[in-house]
Amino acid sequence: MDLGLKGKVALVTGGTKGIGRRVVEIFAEEGAHVGFCARSAAEVAETVAAVEAKGVRAFGTALDVADKAALEGWVAGAGAALGGIDMVVANVSALAVGTDEAAWRAGFDVDLIHTVRLVEASMPFLEASAAPSILAISSVSGRESDFTGYAYGAYKAALVHYMHTLAVNLAGKGIRANAVSPGNTYFEGGIWHQIETGNPELFAQSLALNPTGRMAKPEEIARGVVFLSSPASSFTTGTNLVIDGALTRGVQL
Repeated sequence: MDLGLKGKVALVTGGTKGIGRRVVEIFAEEGAHVGFCARSAAEVAETVAAVEAKGVRAFGTALDVADKAALEGWVAGAGAALGGIDMVVANVSALAVGTDEAAWRAGFDVDLIHTVRLVEASMPFLEASAAPSILAISSVSGRESDFTGYAYGAYKAALVHYMHTLAVNLAGKGIRANAVSPGNTYFEGGIWHQIETGNPELFAQSLALNPTGRMAKPEEIARGVVFLSSPASSFTTGTNLVIDGALTRGVQL
């Protein structure tokens, strides 16, 4: 299937590891130019080289997405360098799974408000695009109560609501908005790799909950993200795509 991404421009926050890295790579493999950010300058430089080796342009910046000025500057710089913005993917999470006030603050600044700022900063470019879309990475923790505490799930649920409301309000402009809710996703250096080595009992319990007997691979989530973002999914807006291997038991009606 041709996703219609050749020559388009995608922006991804958190594009050097895990799901975000695979989203960046798959966009590039489909012919899209990609702008991305992450905290580590060395990892950004390595990812830029890897993306450009696929024959497309890359714009990578090291920043903290909770820094409003830095985030907005990156969006403006990427739009100028890459010739516009067609798709934005808010991927970064603080992974704040505590129950204290610090978890609420981190989740607000990183998961929620960075997404809002990304959308607002990108809007002039999206309004000028022929195939604009917005996507936020939520989580199955936004659908049910689990071990992640209070703040994490609450903000992930808020992202789904935000995307749906954007979809309704922006439909007249032809701008689509969707969410993807991954289940537990395993990759080396990721949170579940850390839990596997640091809290093997929790890892075993979590693994046993999934009827597939395993966790997702980053590319299995990323493929859904890229498809929903692409022109091939042109009539899909306001949806929340759950990719969890039947981990969650709730039925979406």
